[in-house]
Amino acid sequence: MSVTALSSDKMKRKIIPLCLTWLFVCAAAYGQDSQVKTVSPAVEERLATLRAMKVEGGAVTLVKHDDSPTLTSADGRVVKNLPPRTIVKLVLHPAQGSNINVEIWLPDPEKWNSRFLGVGNGGAAGNINPVNLAGPVAGGYAAATTDMGTAPNSDSGVGNREVWKDFGFRATHLMTVAAKRVVADFYGKGPEYSYFNGGSTGGQQGLQEAQRYPDDYDGIVAAVPAHCRTPLHAYFLWNDQILRKCPFTKSQYSNVIAAGNEYMAAREIPAVAGKFVSDPRCDAKDIEAVVALALQKDPTLTKEHAEALRKLFDGPKHAVTGERIFNGIPFGSSLDAAHGHLYLFRWVFGTDKKLDEIDFGADIDTYTAALAPYLNAENADLSAFEKRGGKLIMTLGTADSVVPYHASLDYYDRVVEHFGSQDKVESFMSFYLVPGMSHGPGPGINQLPNLLEAVRNWREKGTVPGVLQARRVVDGKTELEMPLYPYPAKTGWDAATSSFKQVKGPRGGVDRVAERFRPPAKE
Repeated sequence: MSVTALSSDKMKRKIIPLCLTWLFVCAAAYGQDSQVKTVSPAVEERLATLRAMKVEGGAVTLVKHDDSPTLTSADGRVVKNLPPRTIVKLVLHPAQGSNINVEIWLPDPEKWNSRFLGVGNGGAAGNINPVNLAGPVAGGYAAATTDMGTAPNSDSGVGNREVWKDFGFRATHLMTVAAKRVVADFYGKGPEYSYFNGGSTGGQQGLQEAQRYPDDYDGIVAAVPAHCRTPLHAYFLWNDQILRKCPFTKSQYSNVIAAGNEYMAAREIPAVAGKFVSDPRCDAKDIEAVVALALQKDPTLTKEHAEALRKLFDGPKHAVTGERIFNGIPFGSSLDAAHGHLYLFRWVFGTDKKLDEIDFGADIDTYTAALAPYLNAENADLSAFEKRGGKLIMTLGTADSVVPYHASLDYYDRVVEHFGSQDKVESFMSFYLVPGMSHGPGPGINQLPNLLEAVRNWREKGTVPGVLQARRVVDGKTELEMPLYPYPAKTGWDAATSSFKQVKGPRGGVDRVAERFRPPAKE
């Protein structure tokens, strides 16, 4: 079999398409306790077919059958009870300067559920996370993931436009095309349905697929998606520069978070009031009130801290035009987690540029022009994905300061504006704003139902996700269980029956990132 068009971004599109615990398990490398076992002649024949596969602009680097029931990650985590699987590794070079690694796991034919799953990455990627393939293959999926072309580390993108393209969109698409052909060769048929499951950077990957390559996947889970990528990293830089000039102690951070929770408590239902913020949308008056309350709660906070907090909660604006680049840190979320992740600026300005000297005028314009057309997944026109029957579930946590809720909420609203109908959008896309969920351990909801199963049932059975039962679990005990309703609906409280209820929520309420910081996509 020949994997064609891996050297061209404009290849003919192929009509073939979280559980959150899978999304956040990362390993840079892995070891296996494997024993050499005899494989059946039928499986050996399939392996030989894969070893003989020709890859234009790339190569097959490994084909092996593995019977080991355990997998040990580089940091010592162990996955047990793995089924036998065939492991295939590819390297793809669609252009000079591009180097994309792909890993594919295939359950034995009798265990395959006839479905393919693309698995998203995190952060700057740069490595294959085989542990992330363990859950899918145990569930019967043929699954694949990629390093997104950024190995060995994020500095691979310094001055390299091909890496920008790979990280932005190309690596995920080419992984999908190649993996589906491997699936077809191994099983003698292609997948009946194809799904993508990713969070954070993986959410960006999922939305890029829906927007650029709508035929790749039948259903997509885009959890906490970092899709408004270049404005998001401008927000990281904005926060980083402020916090370097005016640092906060851990105690001060805690008191600022507490001030946000306390101030917003009056708008919350009794079960969560004062514990976390379930809807952090706010205005300038709210920011002033939270800053004042923080100063009242913590006398060590100075006027300089107060001014820093105003800027952090408001978010970056263009230094010359005043246009909105991104929104600010949500009330009740971690200030300390909201900075760093500045590798994109090295990609554009090189490693010698001092990050604290990057300005929010001409420098941000240069940065945006270079990266945004490749990295941002901001196209609200999902009509091709909708017409082919695609289904999309998107989530964002209200206490997430690493990928704040604003851009995803606004993206959903822009999709509604494009289609001209909330009902139309709800027929193929659901967005859940998850109260108190952060990018890691947080103050609120930390467990959602199996979103991959939800999107699969929606696509294959027509079962609309609707209400999700979410929980906060600490040390194995459920502290809170509450229903989540698709945005713009919210979880309310019925005092007469002491139970949750659905209430109508507003759309909008966040400043829209200026259009010129979300330029049209290009290849």
